[in-house]
Parts: sequence; C-alpha cells; structure tokens
Amino acid sequence: MIGDVIRKYRKEAGMTQEEMALRLGVTAPAVNKWEKGSTQPDISLLAPIARLLGITTDTLLSFRDSLTAQEIADFIRKLDRDLETRPYADVFGETKKKLEEYPACYPLIWQSAVILKARNRQDESSEKDSYDAQILGWLERCLASEDRSIRKSAAESLFQTYLNREDYEKAGSYLEYFSPDDPEKKRREALLSSRTGKRQEAYRTLEELLFSAYGFLSLVMNDLRILYMEDGDHEMAWKLSDMQRMAAKTFEMGRYNEVSSGLDVAAWEKDVSRTAAIMEEILESIGTLGDFAGSPLYRHMTFKQMDQGFTERLKSSMVRHMKDDAYAYMKGNEFWDKITEKIKKES
Repeated sequence: MIGDVIRKYRKEAGMTQEEMALRLGVTAPAVNKWEKGSTQPDISLLAPIARLLGITTDTLLSFRDSLTAQEIADFIRKLDRDLETRPYADVFGETKKKLEEYPACYPLIWQSAVILKARNRQDESSEKDSYDAQILGWLERCLASEDRSIRKSAAESLFQTYLNREDYEKAGSYLEYFSPDDPEKKRREALLSSRTGKRQEAYRTLEELLFSAYGFLSLVMNDLRILYMEDGDHEMAWKLSDMQRMAAKTFEMGRYNEVSSGLDVAAWEKDVSRTAAIMEEILESIGTLGDFAGSPLYRHMTFKQMDQGFTERLKSSMVRHMKDDAYAYMKGNEFWDKITEKIKKES
C-alpha cells in the first residue's frame, strides 16, 4: 500500500509526519491518514511526495512490470492449493485480478492459464464457457512473449483446443509459432491432414517422422557408444551396439544396418573371432542396405532408387578396408586371410 511506502521512506529520511506535512503544504493528520491507509494522497501530490522522499513515483506506487520467478512460483502453488479447497469462481476471479495487475508477466499468465484450463474441464457451472474464453485469451496473449518456450507451449494448447473443436483452420494458424524444423510441427500438420480428408498426406508425414527418428536415434547411440569406448567401458560399448542393432530391426532398416554396428567395438577390442563373424555378416548382407524402401512401415514414402552398382562398390570398399593397418591383428584368421589374399591377386 502507498501508505506503507510513505511511512518507510519518511522514517528513513528522518522526518516526522509534521515535518513532511509542512513541506508538502498539507496537515499532519492528512499524512497520518495516508500512512494508516484511511485515505490516499491527491494525484497532484504524488510527484512532490516522491521527490521529498528521494524515490521514484514507480517506487511510491509499488509499480513493477513483472514478478520474480519465486513470486510466480509461490502464486502458482497457492493457486493450485486454492483450487482444491475453494470454489472455482472465487479462485478464477482472484487470478484474473492478479493477471490484470501484471498484464505483461507472461510466465505468470501462461502457468495460471494452463492450471485454470485443466481445472475448468471439471467445472460444471454455467460460466464454464465464459471461463474458457478468458483462458484462451490469456494464452493468445502469451504468443507475444519473448520467451520461445512460452510461445510454443501456448500455441500447443491453443492448437489442441481448436483441433478438438474441429475448427481446423483456426488450429492450423498456430503452427506458425513452431520452428520449421520442429518435428512437433510436422506431427501436428499430420493430425490436421488426417482430420481434413488428406489421409495419404498424413500417412506420409508420420512415416517421414518415423524414418528420421531412427536416423537421429542411431546417431545418438553411435556417439554415446564412442564416448564409452573412449572411457574404456566395454560393457556399455556393446550394450549400445546391441541397441543400435535392435533399433535397426524395429524400424525395419534391413539386415545390413542390424549387423554393422558391432564392427567398431570388435575392432577396438581386437577380438579376432567377433571381428571376422561381423565382417562376414556385413559382406553377406550388404545387398539389404536399401531394404527399408520396401518396408510396409514406409509404404507411403517415395525413395530414390538405389544405383544398382552402389552396393557392389560399397562391398569392394569394405573388402579393401580389410587390408588397413587397423585390422593388422586379424592376420592369421582363415576368413580374413582368404579375402585379403584374393584382393592381393586381383590387384
């Protein structure tokens, strides 16, 4: 309250109420009433009071653009508790007043809107639609936030709301708040396509997401495996290799992709029998490299036809690679020596 601020800074300045009244040209009882909160200073006195106390009018009026993260967290916790024990209408009204007090505090608006929206589904009052409209308005306001995560979360909630209402044009308008390369944007585009009669487009988009998800997972597991190898963790290196194999099988990427991941680990351990077994499987299955194109998982996707000579060139490259110094430990292995000898004769 403004009276509390006046009292605080008057005392810090070492002034009595009488001295303050004299300098402002008012009575001491008037200052006393301000500090008790019985009355408020006239608006024309706000600037003189602030100058006299050595503070800004913003400080005098306790004006702030936003709340601290802790204040927001405290308010949200109280909001959640109140919704458990008090009428929804009362809690909604108090929250609305708080958001009007801080109309640009987007973290506060967003979190309040999310909680009230979830609880409004359970409310059976006649004001349910009115509450929902106000909450959607708050979420719309959050789209102006500088925080990308708040914008995206608000857009996600608005998208789902209008998708459920079968207002597909409105739902689609919120996709612009997603990054173009965000998989969530493509997934939601597929949802819209499936609801608007574009079934083939929906299938294709979701299959593309599935295909790219495998590629990303495979890269992550490969990088993680290398990290464990660098730290000398043999057990985890093989575990990641097995995970890559299982992922290739699950996503139907072809036998070649299933068997090839363990070669680096076997070579790292200089395990002769394992290296030979894996290399043999790789060379035998190299023709399955493009088998994913025939998988029913990706039946709506169009893949570029693989060059007929590509697998042969890859196989030749793999065979030549067997002569590298990295595989010097394989000398004496019957399978290895047989192939490398063949290379030597052909060259």
